[in-house]
Amino acid sequence: MEYPGFYEFQLILLAIGCVVAIFADRRASKARHQNVQDASQYELPEQRGLGTGTRSALATLTRQYLVAYGIAMGADWLQGPYVYSLYREQYQFPESLVAVLFVTGFISAGVAAPFIGVWADQHGRKRLCLVFCATYIGACLCIMVPLLPVLLVGRVLGGISTSILFSAFESWLISASNAHGLPQSDLSTIMGRATLLNGLVAAGAGVFSNQLVGFTGSFASPFIASGVLLVLAGVVIRATWVENYGVGAQEKGSEIQRLKAAMHMVQADVRLLILGLTQTCFEGSMYLFVFLWVPSLQEVAGTDLLPLGYIFSSFMLSMMLGSILYTFLSAISTEPSLLTHARLSSAVCAAAALAFGLAVSYPVEHMRFWAFCIFEACVGMYYPVQGMLRGALIADEHRATLSALFRVPLNVFVVVSLLTGVSSARSAVLVACMLMLSISSILTWTIIVRRVGSHN
Repeated sequence: MEYPGFYEFQLILLAIGCVVAIFADRRASKARHQNVQDASQYELPEQRGLGTGTRSALATLTRQYLVAYGIAMGADWLQGPYVYSLYREQYQFPESLVAVLFVTGFISAGVAAPFIGVWADQHGRKRLCLVFCATYIGACLCIMVPLLPVLLVGRVLGGISTSILFSAFESWLISASNAHGLPQSDLSTIMGRATLLNGLVAAGAGVFSNQLVGFTGSFASPFIASGVLLVLAGVVIRATWVENYGVGAQEKGSEIQRLKAAMHMVQADVRLLILGLTQTCFEGSMYLFVFLWVPSLQEVAGTDLLPLGYIFSSFMLSMMLGSILYTFLSAISTEPSLLTHARLSSAVCAAAALAFGLAVSYPVEHMRFWAFCIFEACVGMYYPVQGMLRGALIADEHRATLSALFRVPLNVFVVVSLLTGVSSARSAVLVACMLMLSISSILTWTIIVRRVGSHN
């Protein structure tokens, strides 16, 4: 089989599907906007003015966030296809040592996560996002040096950067949205577009990194390009974002005291506990998938010649399709936002569990590839869904703190999984992820969905 031809064809099919879906979504969005305009004809003049101001604020915030977020995620995704290959194939490290490098990053993220959340709430989310750019540039520089101590430092910086990326950025957006007085539907729109942009950027990054590696002959070249984008992201954030903090964040109190307060909030509301469990199960499975997808496909393909950049881009296009589906489902829902997103969270975990089940049950290259595409589509839905749930259930004062605190068990889960021999038990790890996602889906439905539904 000519593997590049097969995967290029899958990439083209998914790209066509995304174009069709985006076109359909835009037409549906225009229709909904027209309905809003028709309804506004019956509003009072002062109400129309408020609506105009809200739309202007929405456009400004969307532009500010998506530009910076897109550049930052582009820098992150450029590294995605070739982290494993750089360590394993170019630097010739054994797979056990590659696992240690990955574990170092997750331990770093786990240790730093709760403190990063507190610092973001206390000292400013914009400031922490600028720190992200600096630390991730440092990680890119370290990975260029094939010496184990330097690479370990790079993984530490990368773990810190990941914790900031997946807590401070979202917290800044939600707080800025509240400051502008935007309704939940507008915040949902921004998050849906962010995930769609994320998929688009990631797909482009996969193709670009594939071509860059082919041109330079080095798996390290995408990391140089990533560092350039991180510099640009820092410039954009510094120039366009306005600083925001957690409500009451300027009050005195140590990091430990604020962490204890956040933990008491989780203990007092079982819905927050389920939210944290879902984050651990889903994102833990996702990070293990990052480590597993290359060797998992290689073992059923029986070749080392897989075009990883094209496969990665296919996964990212699948993620885009998932984000478009989220936007469509959230727009047509007539239920309260919290109930809608709780139902979607349960469904996403169930579908992700099914995808892993298919990958294990049918160890055939094409089936495993499409099962992984289904999982990536679930990723495209997961981020805006969980972002909206966090926005609805977590108070602004502790949002970044709790979002980061939830990453502690997540990183523990990933570290334990990697240390127990992922390389020799890939199917077992996928089965474990499937079971945990199934449990998360059931608990979300029985606790959050039913509890919210009973109050409506």
